[in-house]
Amino acid sequence: MFRTRIHNLFVSLDGFAAGDHVTFDEPIGDAAALFSRFDGRVIMGIDRADAPITVDRALFSMWGQGIGAEIMGRKKFGPQTGPWPDDGWQGWWDDAPPFATPCFILTHHPRPPIEFANGTVFHFIDAYPATALETARAAAGGRDVRLGGGPSTIRQFLDADLVDFMHTITVPVVLGTRVHLWDDPGVLDERFALESVSTPSGLTHRLWNRLS
Repeated sequence: MFRTRIHNLFVSLDGFAAGDHVTFDEPIGDAAALFSRFDGRVIMGIDRADAPITVDRALFSMWGQGIGAEIMGRKKFGPQTGPWPDDGWQGWWDDAPPFATPCFILTHHPRPPIEFANGTVFHFIDAYPATALETARAAAGGRDVRLGGGPSTIRQFLDADLVDFMHTITVPVVLGTRVHLWDDPGVLDERFALESVSTPSGLTHRLWNRLS
């Protein structure tokens, strides 16, 4: 069954999931504390990291399993705004983006795609959530579509009722301000079954599965 999935979405105790201002020097804005306990080596599988297999790392590694395409907001690709400058920017990941799938970047300024040797292709589309999901699903080859963020993009898909699974991680930090994921997660109770697990690292993983 095709699913639209969200993985490794870090949220502070006060509900923030990203920094206010993304820059070349701060790709996640002023919210680096959210990622202080994240082992990014495992997103391609726990066998890729030379480290113990923990609950945190096992759940982080679900990110790439069964995914055939990704949709992301423009700020996940880069800090630029407005029309794209001719600066040769190919994303934060240089020549080796970790996706290895088609990726659809939501922007009001479409441009030609960028292709990489590992199968990653960045497509730049101007589309509402439902249309973007239909496009990504056609490219996913029968596999699932991952929503890669940021929180503003994820809110749009939640508001459109297009999310089937969501893995959020509550980090024991208070940011005070930044970009909210939601005002009240309780509004999702009628749409999702929720399981939670806390780990010795201090993280709380929440797995939201859409109710049938």
